[in-house]
Amino acid sequence: MHQSQIVRCPYCFESVEIWIAPGDEGRMVRDCDVCCNPWEMRVRRTPDGQVQVQVSRAN
Repeated sequence: MHQSQIVRCPYCFESVEIWIAPGDEGRMVRDCDVCCNPWEMRVRRTPDGQVQVQVSRAN
């Protein structure tokens, strides 16, 4: 089951809802749905199954 998260774009500062697939973990690049600039997303799963997402500007 996909989980949704609200993240803030590091470029335009808009809040964007993203969907995380069950197998998604680690680092990935995604474009902002609002301004189209690339993010680096770090997806981590805690032992109890919670998803943590950090977003920063992609290099």
